[in-house]
Amino acid sequence: MDDKEIKAIIEALIFVSGEPITLNRIKDVIDGADKKTIETLASELKDEFNKEHNGLQLVEVANGYQLTTRPEYAPWIKKLNKIKLASKLSKPALETLAIIAYKQPIIRPEIEKIRGVDSGGVIKTLLERKIIKIIGRMDIVGKPILYSTTPEFLQYFGLKDLSDLPTLKEFHELKEEEIPVTASAEASNNQRETA
Repeated sequence: MDDKEIKAIIEALIFVSGEPITLNRIKDVIDGADKKTIETLASELKDEFNKEHNGLQLVEVANGYQLTTRPEYAPWIKKLNKIKLASKLSKPALETLAIIAYKQPIIRPEIEKIRGVDSGGVIKTLLERKIIKIIGRMDIVGKPILYSTTPEFLQYFGLKDLSDLPTLKEFHELKEEEIPVTASAEASNNQRETA
């Protein structure tokens, strides 16, 4: 098989997969192609898709490749298929998920200590939505369950891997940037009220 044919097969596999497909999975399917060649051809394919302004784009997400529609065409897709927006996560679910994402593997008592409230219901919801998973039990008294995020978590938030999560330093910098804007906005409001 030549590279052109391998690239076409990679494109077909990504298209029919429906979920992110890893290089290892592609290699398992394509006999005789080495991982480096597959990686090079997948990268070329990604560049080709993203260079042209088509309705589809090839993205790296959840440690794999996936064909997605471009965000700017979402209104037409929704109109055609009458797609309902995916249900959003509640604030408690997002808080719990953030704790799990940054502290994983983590047990429920640690989550509840950080949040300050019972998190059983939220954890159950996140498990049902397959955004988190049980990865085992901690080897302490009571053998509490350990939780971590799943590939669906990466896919839900459009992350290539966990290293794409913003650092705590970036959160603090963002918060510091917001403070002067808020202070100047309050000053403007105060001036308007006294005028």
